[in-house]
Amino acid sequence: MTRSIFLLAVVLLGTWLSGATTGWAQKETREQRVRGDKARVEAEGFWLYNDLDQAYKVAAQTGKPILVVLRCLPCEECVKLDDELLEKDPTISELLKRFVCVRVVGTNGLDLDIFQFDTDQSFAVFMLNADRTLYGRFGTRSHRTEWVGDVSLPGMARAMEGALALHARFPRYKSQLAKKRGPELEFPSPEKYPSLKDKYSDHLNYAGDVVKSCIHCHQIGDAQREFYWHQQQPIPDELLYPYPHPKSIGLVLDPDHRAKVKGLPDGLPAAAAGLQVGDEILTLDAQPLLSMADVQWVLHQTLSSGASLPMTVRRNGQIVSMNLTLQSGWRSSGDTSWRVSSWPMRRIATGGMRLIPLTEEERQERGIVDPMALRAASVGQYGPHAAAKKAGFKQEDVVIAFDGQTNLAREQDVFAHVNANRKPGEKVSVRIRRGDKTLALDLPIQR
Repeated sequence: MTRSIFLLAVVLLGTWLSGATTGWAQKETREQRVRGDKARVEAEGFWLYNDLDQAYKVAAQTGKPILVVLRCLPCEECVKLDDELLEKDPTISELLKRFVCVRVVGTNGLDLDIFQFDTDQSFAVFMLNADRTLYGRFGTRSHRTEWVGDVSLPGMARAMEGALALHARFPRYKSQLAKKRGPELEFPSPEKYPSLKDKYSDHLNYAGDVVKSCIHCHQIGDAQREFYWHQQQPIPDELLYPYPHPKSIGLVLDPDHRAKVKGLPDGLPAAAAGLQVGDEILTLDAQPLLSMADVQWVLHQTLSSGASLPMTVRRNGQIVSMNLTLQSGWRSSGDTSWRVSSWPMRRIATGGMRLIPLTEEERQERGIVDPMALRAASVGQYGPHAAAKKAGFKQEDVVIAFDGQTNLAREQDVFAHVNANRKPGEKVSVRIRRGDKTLALDLPIQR
């Protein structure tokens, strides 16, 4: 692992430095940590703290672009951007000085017409103009705890350099940047969603319990899905399979670059488009690309039924035009099991069971030849996630049929089936193998 990747992994995962340097951090409560972070950052005076309105004013006055870092501080499992570590990298530290820098540590009151991002992660960088035109995004994740392979300090530096280049020629590229903003969401800010509006306000409560007042990133996605499900409507595909990773279409990108092709597995859309290892993808769907996150943004906005996306590529100093064709159903091809959003979907569809496909070796050991074989790796014990337990399911049960379906190969296929065909309050019949017995149990579909 290179030094720069290691440093960013430390930054993004919020690892506290060991020994005497940070022994104090281990003793702090989360409440103290949040308040201490605010006091420290405001005292240093470099980052604006939770003040986007001021950032727009300063950017308009100075002519600088804006860099907004969203990172959840209250949640200990979420990502923490530590600017002290970032500023140890000389390239990053110099680039930061050319932006108006804002740190946002809670999403209360966040303008969701502008700040749309993968809410299953809690670190996202936005680079934009004072008039709120977006230049691009940075911050990608394809694993619950691992970031290496998706982000790096050199990659962040190149994204920032790309934003500065677009800013220098603004508004010449404004029309090309229009698609960097998505359509209006169901509500303009997180606390207006029905599942959040009676619990949170549009600001962090520093006069009271600031930790409990914070709307975390993942709660936005949860609130969006619940908005549809509670109205007995199917959850849209872009919320069920959000922000597809480029790897899901066979596009392996180098995290040290903006969008440079590192690998192309055979038989997938990226290879079929004619891309080659070493190609630099400059634009996708006419949008300039600053990072892997920008590629994800384009994929997120593309219909699940398939599309043909124009690309411009730099290859050996030449500009090449081509098209990336996505077939119907492409969006569901990636693995979503690592996502935080799988947790509420398990409540809805599996009663709190976490289902993992049996390997061929496990099938042979258990003598299972059924086409469907999903092992209950865990069964929830509390609240709505204990519905499967109450219905009689046990850990290590193997689901061989679900609601009459025997071709659901992955947990997310079960989610999709329930989403498309069932409503809250209904029950489905589930056949399981438990040891050498085959049992039939009824499972409730939940809100």
